Amino acid sequence: MAEMKYATLYNGEAIPVLGLGTWDIGGGMSADRSRDAQAKQALRDAIEIGYTHFDTAEAYGGGHTEELVGEVLAGYHRESFFITTKVSPSHLRYRDVLRALEGSLKRLKMDYVDLYLIHWPNRQIPLEETFQALNQLVERGSVGYVGVSNFSVELLRQSQALSATPVLTNQVPYSVRDREYVQNGVLGYCQANGILLTAYSPLKRGVLSDPTVRRVAARHGATPAQVALSWLVRQTNVITIPKSSNRNRLAENYAALDLELTAEDMDSLDRAA
Repeated sequence: MAEMKYATLYNGEAIPVLGLGTWDIGGGMSADRSRDAQAKQALRDAIEIGYTHFDTAEAYGGGHTEELVGEVLAGYHRESFFITTKVSPSHLRYRDVLRALEGSLKRLKMDYVDLYLIHWPNRQIPLEETFQALNQLVERGSVGYVGVSNFSVELLRQSQALSATPVLTNQVPYSVRDREYVQNGVLGYCQANGILLTAYSPLKRGVLSDPTVRRVAARHGATPAQVALSWLVRQTNVITIPKSSNRNRLAENYAALDLELTAEDMDSLDRAA
């Protein structure tokens, strides 16, 4: 079994570099309860394999995804897990943020989340108002850390100025085949400012059929998914949250932690896009 690796946070605590994304577990933008048994089994499988970092959002499954995560994790020791959830862009007014977290905690059956993210920016609502609420939630102990998702460098800078605690992460799409947040300067800004970049959709957009990824995989006797994930988590200040409901793929992704890519591998993958 692979051993989890961790990124050290600004206060010396740690976050697993490989988490489980939960989009479409329990439904897309509305609840789909027809696959609940399969969804709960996938979450239990992930825990058995070794996952302790779960990423969800109030929007996923219209809140049902949080309910499923909460139901499964209720059988385990809360402090063993790092739980991230997100507030929707329509809920970024001061009182709406407070209400949104209250709803998320109720669905998750928890009294705090480790990390609370602004899911998407909303130019119609001042960030000052949103961070007033987020800062209060951290002070109250309902939220351990705050972060953002899908933010530009400009919005990241604004967030840093408004947050009473360091902005922990910017969660964005990033993979061997998706370098938008490299090209727009976000990755470099995060690395220079001690902000984690959480890569979502790390295996989409043809990553698994990419010729360079497949060549490196063949050289190591690994799978393309393992190569793509290993490339991410071996970068400075980068963690990732691939999603799967299949036990074999969950185990395959987790085993990426044991794959030691060479400097030559990393260089060829860096140039693959």
